[in-house]
Amino acid sequence: MNIAEIAKLAGVSSAAVSRYFNNGYISEEKRERIRKVVEETRYRPSLQAQTLRTRKTRLIGVILPKIDSAAAMGSVVAGILSVINDNGYHMLLADTQSDPGKELEYLVFFNEKQVDGVILVATVFTNGHKKALKEMIVPVVIVGQTLPGYHCVYHDDYHAFYDMTRLLLEKGRRHLGYVGVFHHDRAVGLERYQGYIDAVKDQGLEELAQCHVTADFTIESGYEKGGELLERYGNLDGIICATDSIAIGVLRFLKERKVRIPQDVMVTGQGDSTLSQVVSPALTTIRYSYVESGSLAATMLLGLLEKKESAMKEIKMGYSIVERLSTGVSPQ
Repeated sequence: MNIAEIAKLAGVSSAAVSRYFNNGYISEEKRERIRKVVEETRYRPSLQAQTLRTRKTRLIGVILPKIDSAAAMGSVVAGILSVINDNGYHMLLADTQSDPGKELEYLVFFNEKQVDGVILVATVFTNGHKKALKEMIVPVVIVGQTLPGYHCVYHDDYHAFYDMTRLLLEKGRRHLGYVGVFHHDRAVGLERYQGYIDAVKDQGLEELAQCHVTADFTIESGYEKGGELLERYGNLDGIICATDSIAIGVLRFLKERKVRIPQDVMVTGQGDSTLSQVVSPALTTIRYSYVESGSLAATMLLGLLEKKESAMKEIKMGYSIVERLSTGVSPQ
């Protein structure tokens, strides 16, 4: 079977069949006739021929650090897929296992016209990344971070953690501590930490700015660093954590030592993960719109590919605080 034969069976022109397979405009009546013939004949167009003719692969490269590091990663990918699947594209997913060198390798690979565009998820940008991005000939959209000169969809990390810190202060907690991650991750590391710092300083509690430790993105590290935080800074009555995984590790450490939560110590996380809802006590956390951020990034990229978007655009996503038993509030 070829396009001309499909056109003959459907009673349409070869141009209409070509537009059908390339997501071009045709009337609904013609589209339905072509669809029926395609289903009956099980015709599949040659991807290689389409690529040679249109110079498009219909592939989107997605690079992320580690898909199982947080539920957020899977949610962002689900959002991306919801858009590209509906628009006739396919995904090439590159899980770099948090190796910056692998991220650079995939950028080079994707740039050699293996894909039509690239979405970077939660990338920590080094000088090597910035150099590689300048050499990209395919459009790039960034999710979860910002980088001047590039299209970005990101979250309001600073105000989310400012508000979470204020929540605990308003509950009368005056001996807070913070468990964060490395600051070269601007969004999760620096912006969230700065929100905590400014909130305690605005309440005249500058000394609490020093009450912090740095963890990895794991429950085990949260357990270890929660103990380190308490050993360094004594009896705290509230611990704010950069992620749910870290917070769950802190909860485990406190419970093993018979510390009452939230009576003695309140604990908060970020991500509204499934674990945050089932751990005991249920974890107060910050909810981001991860699926929506993925779908917006994919929509932005497709706009670039279709020449509908050209000016640099940044979209800042909102957030909400979900209060649960770890701060003394039973969810409704």
